Amino acid sequence: MIQSHPRISKAVIPAAGLGTRFLPATKATPKEMLPVVDKPAIQYVVEEAVAAGLDDVLMVTGRNKRPLEDHFDRNYELESALEKKGDADRLAKVQESSDLATMHYVRQGDPKGLGHAVLCAAPHVGDEPFAVLLGDDLIDPRDPLLKRMIEVQEQHGGSVVALMEVAPEQIHLYGSAAVETTEDSDVVRVSGLVEKPDPADAPSNYAIIGRYVLDPAVFGILRQTEPGRGGEIQLTDALQQLAADEKVGGPVHGVVFKGRRYDTGDRGDYLRAIVRLACEREDLGPDFRAWLRRYVTEEMQER
Repeated sequence: MIQSHPRISKAVIPAAGLGTRFLPATKATPKEMLPVVDKPAIQYVVEEAVAAGLDDVLMVTGRNKRPLEDHFDRNYELESALEKKGDADRLAKVQESSDLATMHYVRQGDPKGLGHAVLCAAPHVGDEPFAVLLGDDLIDPRDPLLKRMIEVQEQHGGSVVALMEVAPEQIHLYGSAAVETTEDSDVVRVSGLVEKPDPADAPSNYAIIGRYVLDPAVFGILRQTEPGRGGEIQLTDALQQLAADEKVGGPVHGVVFKGRRYDTGDRGDYLRAIVRLACEREDLGPDFRAWLRRYVTEEMQER
């Protein structure tokens, strides 16, 4: 029997990080504004939230993040110039970002970790479930992960995390989940969580990736959560408490994702994301793929 739970309409996007792995490019430009082909990475994330039915987006920002607000705002001077030129295509692309969703912003202030960033959203979210999307993870729109997570939350209540199976030697880079199977092949029940464990201590190879659907009870736990690994307030620690005591905020489930994910927080994966997305574009793909084949062939011959 499907239970009835409040409809999820709000998305929270933490975007206060310094982007040090991309210096010097991020010295004056937020990492979220780095282009992936011809759109900033953050726009893909907002588009994903909107595609899943979330029309209210809160970005948790920090200093030097004003370009994020400007990107999702109207630029009347630019729009007027394009309109006068009769450049309808570019005008539509410029207006697209400002028409996506109702955007809100709050400053994190002190960089106290993901758990603290989520806690900054409490006054805006209130007492209703909400989604959290990390900007470093781009999920291919052909693989609607967030929509599936919302379906699971609406069915079971509580919180839902996105999981992806990784190689054992990679699990120390992620939060790791102890899981139990359910009737649905892509859904597991989460009984425990550990943040960036040593491979020998990891409860499984299921890694938490950057999508969450959270019960508002998480705010009360985060307010009481002491700084953990790295001196930061870890969202994983709060989720561990929710998983351990369902009376607090319902169960924790995981959706096992086997689709296409691009990690734009890593320089190599960022470049691979650009190449893959450009290859698949109808307007860019044919010429770009032909050039790429020639380039790879020439490189192989030279070696």
